[in-house]
Amino acid sequence: MMKNILLLATGGTIASVPSEEGLTPKLTAEELTSYITIENQPYRLHSQILMNIDSTNMQPEHWCDIAKAIYTHYDNYDGFVVTHGTDTMAYTAAALSYMIQNSKKPIVLTGSQVPIGFPKTDAKKNIRDALRFACEDVGGVFVVFDGRVILGTRAVKMRTKSYDAFESINHPYVAYIHRETIDYQYELQQPNGHVQFDSSLCPDVFLLKLHPGTKPEIFDYIRHLYRGVIIESFGSGGVPFQGRNLLPKIKELIDDGMAVVITTQCLEEGEDLTLYEVGRKVAQNTVILSGDMNTEAIVPKLMWALGKTTNVLEVKKIMETPIANDMTEKYEEGWDA
Repeated sequence: MMKNILLLATGGTIASVPSEEGLTPKLTAEELTSYITIENQPYRLHSQILMNIDSTNMQPEHWCDIAKAIYTHYDNYDGFVVTHGTDTMAYTAAALSYMIQNSKKPIVLTGSQVPIGFPKTDAKKNIRDALRFACEDVGGVFVVFDGRVILGTRAVKMRTKSYDAFESINHPYVAYIHRETIDYQYELQQPNGHVQFDSSLCPDVFLLKLHPGTKPEIFDYIRHLYRGVIIESFGSGGVPFQGRNLLPKIKELIDDGMAVVITTQCLEEGEDLTLYEVGRKVAQNTVILSGDMNTEAIVPKLMWALGKTTNVLEVKKIMETPIANDMTEKYEEGWDA
């Protein structure tokens, strides 16, 4: 059956052209799709430009614009492709996973490492693969890049130049795409319930990567500017409590009603605050645990949770409740992905 697919263009390298100040996004949605041969394809393609920015300039408000565009056209199309710059694509994919839940239609993000108008570009393949996957009878948010399909909450950009820019962290790849063949790595089942759109966000979130020598006083500045802080701790979740002791200041933040999330700087296998003393001491506070989520998913999820409530305990409940394929345990237990 012929599918109706909507391509939403947001800029990025894929739509960039040379300028005196370097590559800059300029192509319209029509110019972008003109590079793709759609004859004899199982879809009718429509396109629309939402913005034309380098994804470095992508803001949470832009995530809302993308979600609202999908919401507006949701009933009219069978699948959606969002072309996007690679630098912040993983954040956007995760944000859409929270703002659009229970979608029974594929919402696919893709982009490229080389502009689509350049001779050795990966853009044409990535768009073709994304359009192909957008025709599948599956639901959810996905990143399609270099022939690999990744859950929207599990993508991380690992490389700045290579075509295989993205990896799936702490979760199997959904599928591999070989021209017209899609090789699923596990069975995707349709989500239960009706599609839900909720784009309320609070962008007042700070991300702090600890390093040996981090001063406790940094938290005095954070508390006046943000409602939530994500701390990338050491190893399994260790936070220093000797020398420059960070724990009293973290407790002050929590007592003041700020949401504090503890994650790890290690990409794989997640945090476990129960393992070492340096983790257990911080876990005695009302901190939010991130499990094996990656930072690119934690940031928009915390913004999304803070957009719902000012109650820290409610925020903690939202953050620690697996939704939109947050946790690997869902896959291992056969959860409907």
